[in-house]
Amino acid sequence: MANILWQDRKRYFGLPLSFTKYSLSEDRLFVETGLLNLEQNEVRLYRILDLQLKRSLGQRIFGVGSIIVTSSDKSLGKFEIRNVKDSANVKEKLSTLVEQQREAKRVVGREFMGGAEDMDDDELHDGVL
Repeated sequence: MANILWQDRKRYFGLPLSFTKYSLSEDRLFVETGLLNLEQNEVRLYRILDLQLKRSLGQRIFGVGSIIVTSSDKSLGKFEIRNVKDSANVKEKLSTLVEQQREAKRVVGREFMGGAEDMDDDELHDGVL
């Protein structure tokens, strides 16, 4: 397995009483679930498109938070890293690693404020899209 930079379990009331484990390496995020039947999913960091931090009042009381991850991965797609300690710092670490991997793999995100209908014919033919 890769060099693990961070790992935690999904927590209840701030305690790691769960069979869901999260771990992060330099290039992949792993989500392992189950007790008897284990399932491990991974997403390559360059495939992560968006990160969002969510902390309810109860989560803040127990010092945990959830990170919502949107990826282009076929099996995981959009998923949540639920109830982990130090969630704001984990999100920042993850965000930094995602950017590093996207630069290393030369992955370019294509985000447009409007659609093709907002562009004139010259922009369409010049390869702007």
